[in-house]
Amino acid sequence: MHEKITIILASASPRRKELLTLTGLKFEVDPADYAEDMNLELSPHELARFLSLEKAKSVAGKYGDAIIIAADTFVVMGGKILGKPHAQDEAKRMLGLLEGRTHSVITGFTILDAGMGKKLSRSVETRVTFRKLTEKEIDTYVKTKEPLDKAGAYAIQGLGSVLIKGIEGDYFNVIGLPLCALAEGLKEFGVRIL
Repeated sequence: MHEKITIILASASPRRKELLTLTGLKFEVDPADYAEDMNLELSPHELARFLSLEKAKSVAGKYGDAIIIAADTFVVMGGKILGKPHAQDEAKRMLGLLEGRTHSVITGFTILDAGMGKKLSRSVETRVTFRKLTEKEIDTYVKTKEPLDKAGAYAIQGLGSVLIKGIEGDYFNVIGLPLCALAEGLKEFGVRIL
């Protein structure tokens, strides 16, 4: 990897920061100042890629020469996009929809070279199956406040792990950054992790 390349993670998510740290890359964090519109007439995969691109572009203007990484993650259940709940009743409703069923977690990510204008946007889908949950289990989990501000109202890397019966695909994608696909994409920008 070229040590001279500046890498910017355009995300305020502590989870994405932790995941990118696992790669050994040196990077700075500069959260994107972009208001997401989840109601655009796009398929879930198109929307995830579009939002990640807009986040990357919102940060790229500050840098003459840097590689920007941005991502957007959400849950799709029965064709409906579930974002992040901001209130406990919203979290309960989402968990009630997911319990005992399989849903998709889609992360769109964009790698953008601010100097060259080169960009790559991809999306990754992971299927997650919840076990059957009682109302009391949902209430108890929501009271921990962990579901608030998490896509789909759960954190697979936290207490939410006990809700999950199975997973098909990239685990890290469910947390918010598909590391395998990201590493492959970064190669196209001259950044190698291994």
